[in-house]
Amino acid sequence: MKPPLQSLLPLALLASLATSAYAAEKNYTIAVIPKGTTHEFWKSINAGAFKARQELNEKGLKVEVIWKGPLKEDDRDQQIQVVENFMSRRVSGMVLAPLDSQALVKPVASAVQARIPVVIIDSGLKSERYVSFVATDNYKGGQMAGEHLGKLLGGKGNIILLRYAVGSASTEEREAGFLEALKRKYPEIKIISSDQYAGPTRETGYQASQNLLNRYGREVDGIFCPCEPPTIAMAKALRDIGKAGGKVKMVGFDAGSQSVQDLKNGDVQGLIVQNPVWMGYLGVMTLMEHLQGKKVEKRIDTGVYLVTQENMEQPEIKELLYPPLEKYLK
Repeated sequence: MKPPLQSLLPLALLASLATSAYAAEKNYTIAVIPKGTTHEFWKSINAGAFKARQELNEKGLKVEVIWKGPLKEDDRDQQIQVVENFMSRRVSGMVLAPLDSQALVKPVASAVQARIPVVIIDSGLKSERYVSFVATDNYKGGQMAGEHLGKLLGGKGNIILLRYAVGSASTEEREAGFLEALKRKYPEIKIISSDQYAGPTRETGYQASQNLLNRYGREVDGIFCPCEPPTIAMAKALRDIGKAGGKVKMVGFDAGSQSVQDLKNGDVQGLIVQNPVWMGYLGVMTLMEHLQGKKVEKRIDTGVYLVTQENMEQPEIKELLYPPLEKYLK
């Protein structure tokens, strides 16, 4: 596997960045708006955005990147308010991870109408009124999770899918891909629960995990959680009832430090991992390309990987698991 940060750069963007076409003609203010600011995933997005800022300024541009979003990933009203506030400030453009695929349609449309271009990252929006969508192929990631968990179980057993949140396009795509892969490749596996939601925090995820294990703990053989908070919460809940360490096979999503430790300890048997530093970096770079009058791709795939105990020490995988965030979050 090639190093992720080199192998995924669109050729057109790479060629453009290699030129001296950027001219320091004006100041740019880029607002980067995550779904939330608490989880490690978003800190990685933040680091990538600041990495882009550093490189752009080194090229002679005057670029300010402002990082601001809701504290928790269920606060639609606060994220909408952040978008509206940046519109009032007349920023040059926005890089937005919409926490609800429908609720952010109108605010984005208003921004575009006000001639403030928007690049969408991480999670989809039910609209085409954006410059580019820079994200993981989340459906593919969900399929990878289903195929890996089915293989771990030998094609038989009972599985729980602990969903994340209604309206979160990224996790909904992962959940759909997961179920499709199981249905296609492992028809003998039974889904015993797929209608429960973890919610936006480890605390709500832990409560949902406890409730599921109280009901299904004796019969469950495998579990999938589609993002960082429920992955960490479910692993803890399994430890609490003595079902961790592979007694119940578990596959999660994202590379939070606790999830990586759980993988190393054997409490999680697989993580589907994104490249959030790269996503934040490309979000800002793609918006700057657009602001400079250059053509950008409508969809940019930032990659997805299956990480297990067997490959987690490979250099290109370690780069994803242990990104140098402190280098850019100064």
